[in-house]
Parts: sequence; C-alpha cells; structure tokens
Amino acid sequence: MSLAMGVAATRQSTDQIHRALRGDILNAALRPGEAISEARMALQFGVSRTPVREAFKRLVEEGFLVVVPQVGTFVAPIDLAAVYDSQFVRETLECRTVALAAQKIDEPGKARLAAFIRQQEQALAEGDRAGFFRSDEGFHAELARLSGHPSVWHLIESVKAQLDRVRCLSLATDGWSEMILGEHRRIAEAVSAGDEATAERTMRAHLRTVFDAIETIARDHVDAFATRLGKPN
Repeated sequence: MSLAMGVAATRQSTDQIHRALRGDILNAALRPGEAISEARMALQFGVSRTPVREAFKRLVEEGFLVVVPQVGTFVAPIDLAAVYDSQFVRETLECRTVALAAQKIDEPGKARLAAFIRQQEQALAEGDRAGFFRSDEGFHAELARLSGHPSVWHLIESVKAQLDRVRCLSLATDGWSEMILGEHRRIAEAVSAGDEATAERTMRAHLRTVFDAIETIARDHVDAFATRLGKPN
C-alpha cells in the first residue's frame, strides 16, 4: 500500500470512529464521567491506536472528552456555559435565516420541508429517537439552504456540540418529541406561507424550549452536568 493510500485509510477510520463515539456520547450510551481508553477502542474497532488517537483528539477539541494527566480519558460532563453560548449563536443566526427562507421559498422547497415533517412523524411513531434527531437536523439545515445561506448551518454545527447533548437527553422526556414536532410543523407552515414575521417568532420560541428542558434534565441527570447556571436573559 502506498503512503497516500495508507493516509486515506487512516483518515477514513478516524472519521468513522469519531462519528461512532460522538453518537454514543450524544445518546448517552457513553455516560459523562465514563472512562474510555485508546487501547480498548482500537480493539473494538479493529484498527491501530493511531486513528483512535486522532478521533479522541477531535472529541477533546469539541468538548466531548476530557483528558486527566496521569489518570486517563473520560467522557466530559455537559458544559452549561457552552450550551448557553451555542444557543445564543444558533438563535441569532437561525431567526434571520428562517425569515429569509420564508421570503425566498418556492414549491420544491415547500415539498422538502413537508418531507422532513413526514420523516419526523414516522420516526416518532416508530420510537426512533436517533432518526428523529437526524430529521430534526435535516429540517434546520434545509431552512438554511432555503435562505440562500447553506453554509450558515455548518457554522451552527461547529458550535453546538454541548447543546446537542442536552437536546438528545430531552428527547427521552415524555411528550418532548411531540412538542418539537408540533413546533416544526408551525415553522414549516409559516415559511411555506411566506410569513416572515411568524416564521421568525416561531423559530425563536422553538429554539428557546431548550431552556425549559435544562432544569428537568439537570434534575434527572444530575451527574451529567459540569455546573449549574441560571437561565440567561
């Protein structure tokens, strides 16, 4: 195997390992505080320790893992300060993009939004939390695309890691997914109707539901959080 092919193979393994571990941390299959080792993961994935080490490095940078010198690597607790910061970024950007989406939407765009709503309905009916979360992400990404600024979603993705952990935990709360689906329906209706003001107002209310989730989740999963902060203005 050439050096280039070896590098490509390592990169692919690193990406796959990163996605798998990130998903396990998001859905709490790997719990905050749980020890995780390069050697064990290398054995589990059937690779050398090099791609595992690179995947761990990314997860540390994203705030999913924490390294304690001379002790080991652990799943990081949820950082509430980072949750509120990422929520601020997300609300600022998405309220603008959803208004633009309402301004620019066409018939194919309306059909795509409706398709995402149907996907979420099916995932909810099947009890598929992971599928519901993926469709939720796709719905918001589609709104950014409809606004004419698809790269905005990539920016939001880059800062919302800790927020996603709260969102995934919230889906286990009774009635939460149904509430989120209802909010998505109202957003899709406003955007499809070209109603910029309602779309923006509904999106802001939707994004702020995470604040309502935090206190409940922090009570039910007290060991998952790094600190307890008051709700910001």
